[in-house]
Amino acid sequence: MESLIANDKKPEKPLFICVLANTETAYIEKISAAGKTAKLTDYTPTGDAELVETGGIISTPVIPMTPPYNTPTPGLITRASLQLSNVPHLFVNSGLKIAPKVPFEDLGAKPGEDIRKEIAVHDVEVIIERAREVGEKVRDDHDMFVIGESTPAGTTTAMGVLNALGYDGHVSSSSSENPVALKQKVVSEAMEVSGVTKGSLRSDPLKALSCLGDPMMPATAGLVEGLKGKRVILAGGTQMAAVYAFMKHAGTDLSNVSIVTTSYVVDDESANFNEIIEALDADMHAIDPGFGRSSHKGLRQYELGYVKEGVGAGGALYLAGLLGVSVDSIREEIEKICVELADLIDAE
Repeated sequence: MESLIANDKKPEKPLFICVLANTETAYIEKISAAGKTAKLTDYTPTGDAELVETGGIISTPVIPMTPPYNTPTPGLITRASLQLSNVPHLFVNSGLKIAPKVPFEDLGAKPGEDIRKEIAVHDVEVIIERAREVGEKVRDDHDMFVIGESTPAGTTTAMGVLNALGYDGHVSSSSSENPVALKQKVVSEAMEVSGVTKGSLRSDPLKALSCLGDPMMPATAGLVEGLKGKRVILAGGTQMAAVYAFMKHAGTDLSNVSIVTTSYVVDDESANFNEIIEALDADMHAIDPGFGRSSHKGLRQYELGYVKEGVGAGGALYLAGLLGVSVDSIREEIEKICVELADLIDAE
């Protein structure tokens, strides 16, 4: 896979899109670290959107941070990258429990169910069609699109979809200790409930999303359909690999579509992201945020395996780089935001 940095030209009018969704799979204790408790994951994508938009939170009870040391949400990477590169953004609500108090496109999707239920995502084809219409609406106004996501427990649903499509989905985690055994147990139970075995839905990817996915997946796939012919970057790790796999099996034209993530996902020894990418024959590039050089203890936790990716962070960094913004300047901006957020945390 060639470096995308060498292939991509500086875009003239890029747009960053972030798909926001919830799945009750996140209610399973210890399945996700994207929230201080399982129930508080309801607020994570909402808080991420408000943080990217405003630099703070409006409607959520806690700032999206991951223990320990209040490791900052990757949404801070996204905000700093977009701010310094002056790239506009668009939020897409594809099944949120709590709507953010910032502008967004609403697909009218229901939040995802626990994948151990018979149906995990309702109205998959409707979500795809509505998202396709959103993509078509913005398509002609921009020359490059970066699509990120915020979906707690999304790596578990990704594992389910990848397995149903025939891939070994050893997925990453927002925790330094990837609960692989728990995820495998949940996915195994979910597949049994739906009567699915590994690879049995290779020719029925819609059912794979319906039984084992989350609402972010059909929304992202629909957006890509609506943006046909444009340069599209899927900004994320194994969750975007699952979306890519779905689209590949659905016959979507992926000639202009690539995956960009952070080095923390690529270097995750508890997952097999690189093998999944190779099996999919997908273009992929990884960006190193350089948090090991940060003065902020929470940011240095990324180097120890906490958080890794989310809210399109890797893709936002990549896009900013194409526009001439250095990783070092973005890291310095994030550190400034962290200081401001520390005051909010102390005041809680």
